[in-house]
Amino acid sequence: MNKDRSLLTDAQWARLSPLLPGQERSPGTTGKDTRLFVEAVLWRARCGVSWRDLPVERLGPWHTVYARFRRWRQAGVWPRVLAQVQHETSLHRLCVDSTTVRAHQVAAGAKKKTARSGRRSAAVGAASPPSCT
Repeated sequence: MNKDRSLLTDAQWARLSPLLPGQERSPGTTGKDTRLFVEAVLWRARCGVSWRDLPVERLGPWHTVYARFRRWRQAGVWPRVLAQVQHETSLHRLCVDSTTVRAHQVAAGAKKKTARSGRRSAAVGAASPPSCT
């Protein structure tokens, strides 16, 4: 993988990889490339795209990545990893902007819009008898 496009540095990966299943030292099936898989999951989370939009040429088939992500989720891997790294400052990256966090206008102090007193609600009109015949 192109190093300038990856999300994890080698130092970050060195700290993260011992926490993950699918390594050579792990029992059972070893994943082909655990780092590439984690990069794919992080890329998807960073970009906010659907699984089907993963770039196959860089990160592999979307369904393979999704299936492994789902297996790790069912096995409780992600909460365990989060618990281990949440206090690890070398692994922190926080990016919040208006495209990822939406707030209602009222949260910013805007006045709540109310109906004009001269207009009747359509629901009130629908429940009353016809005004002309």
